[in-house]
Amino acid sequence: MSIKTGLGQDSHAFDVTNSKLLILGGVEFDHPQGLRGNSDADVILHSLTNAISSITGKNILGAKADALCQQGITDSTEYLKLALNDLDDWHIEHIAISIECLIPKISPKIEALKVNIAKLMNTQ
Repeated sequence: MSIKTGLGQDSHAFDVTNSKLLILGGVEFDHPQGLRGNSDADVILHSLTNAISSITGKNILGAKADALCQQGITDSTEYLKLALNDLDDWHIEHIAISIECLIPKISPKIEALKVNIAKLMNTQ
């Protein structure tokens, strides 16, 4: 059996100039500011996409995501799907996510995050 481990990271600042939704892990958070970025700036899904890209060697966040943004596709689940397609026969066994923030409070949404990420990653 061959095992590969991927590591992904991402960060975005809050966008104080508009009323963009705050989306983390594909889950909407009740917060007056979203994160700055061309996409929905979902740092959790971007980190997962980067982790998969570190396994496959195929970069998604960059030219591919930028092209999708230019087409109006800003939902980070679409970028994650592209990365997952690159896995071919590889199977995801474990996912660990570390989130560092003072706001918003993550704990009220932990279960929703787990459910949505498991669904997106097909690890239910």
